[in-house]
Amino acid sequence: MTEPQGSFSAPPQVVTFDGLLSDFDGTIVDSTDAIVKHWHKIGAELGVDPKVILATSHGRRSIDTLALYDTTKANWEYVSYIEGCIPKEYGSDAVEIPGARSLLSALDEAGARWGVVTSGTRALLEGWLGVMNLTHPDMLVVAEDVELGKPDPRCYLLGRAKLGLEHSSSLVVLEDAPSGIRAGKAAGFKVLALATTHTLAQLQEAGADWIVEDLRSVSVKAVADGQIQLEIRNAFQ
Repeated sequence: MTEPQGSFSAPPQVVTFDGLLSDFDGTIVDSTDAIVKHWHKIGAELGVDPKVILATSHGRRSIDTLALYDTTKANWEYVSYIEGCIPKEYGSDAVEIPGARSLLSALDEAGARWGVVTSGTRALLEGWLGVMNLTHPDMLVVAEDVELGKPDPRCYLLGRAKLGLEHSSSLVVLEDAPSGIRAGKAAGFKVLALATTHTLAQLQEAGADWIVEDLRSVSVKAVADGQIQLEIRNAFQ
């Protein structure tokens, strides 16, 4: 797959939405180093090459990944336990995605309707928010909340319902992984993709409406009549 020609140089654009739903890992925090160490540890326990696991694990629920190798471990009690250990054991291996802290604070302070929709468990998400001292969203959809993970759209549809926006299609999804982009598009929403973990070609093929380098290119202009006005700068063109 050849990389598209262009640059992150599109002029600023202000777009309005009823709500915003954000993925977490790769979008708000980069815990790649921690996750790699985690799957090396689990791979050793399972007798599976961690490289094989890591090739398909990003953006996918751990319960779905484990089901491929050991169905006895594909249960929420075990998954919550091992994911809850990640921020405790490897907390220093994660960094925030540039611009994430200020965007979350701005959404919260403006009273925007927003939340996090993640393939991680509640234990993992709560752990990272605590370790990294990030704004805690009021609305969460976690791995345990849906029967099927991304690219199935029901996680984002549940997020919309939890925001009280069941009848709106005017939502934007922030994502970094093709599976998540496909989930957001299948839900009928606009998707703003971050080029933090995947190639431009992969993000375009998945159907992203905008692609930016990171969240420094996204800011809250205002929240008026309940609607979020987002400014997107330096998108790929």
